[in-house]
Amino acid sequence: MIPPDLALVQLINRTASAYASNPPAYITYRETTHVAASMGRAQDINRYVAVRQADDYAVMQDLPQGALRIGQAFPIIPYFDPLAGFGYSWFANLKRVDITLKRYAPTLWPLPQPDPNANAFIPYISFWAPSYAHDSSPSHVHLQVAPTPALPSGDLYPADVVVDPQTQLPSHLEIRFIGDPTVISLDYQTIDGHWIITHARYTAPQHFGPMNFTIVSDTTYSDITFPSAPPDPRLAGTPAPSASPTPQTR
Repeated sequence: MIPPDLALVQLINRTASAYASNPPAYITYRETTHVAASMGRAQDINRYVAVRQADDYAVMQDLPQGALRIGQAFPIIPYFDPLAGFGYSWFANLKRVDITLKRYAPTLWPLPQPDPNANAFIPYISFWAPSYAHDSSPSHVHLQVAPTPALPSGDLYPADVVVDPQTQLPSHLEIRFIGDPTVISLDYQTIDGHWIITHARYTAPQHFGPMNFTIVSDTTYSDITFPSAPPDPRLAGTPAPSASPTPQTR
């Protein structure tokens, strides 16, 4: 097997290229979100969502016949490459979940040029230390990443990465943060040629007065479609500026 550093960078570049080369114009889906607190209480939030992908502008209907909402896709847009980096803010309780997501444009990591005098070459990642998980093999790539002291506090890292052997894109990503116990777990499938989230789980500690507890938000995306025309007239018009369709080199 190739060195894990090289495997990770090649995966990031493949994912960036696939994500940027085939973005859907619109996405519709149903989502089922189960929010639970470690103190034993739980709540379900179910919605139909139609979103304009370029600027994450969505029309959302609470199910079965609840309120109509407009804003960012709930809970997060399923077309999302976290390996490109992102910014977010988060609030959750048993009545509501608010996640504001800023997607960053994907970039390509430079790879060293082959040298006939070298037996192997690898990229140097000063802030991540990737390794193969014990169950990894050439046909089942499973990477684990540990942060190094060079990674600043608050920065994210892909702690656990499983690669789909058919698409060669991530099928599972677990994102962690330095100095923050929050964990974001994302499962992906390729549907109609689009690499898309089908399941998301967000685990974060909460503090309210003297109480410390954990909130878990677990979302399943279903009935995903990719209309070429606006599925709702409120999504028509010119979206906000989006990233270049070709990922840039770091």
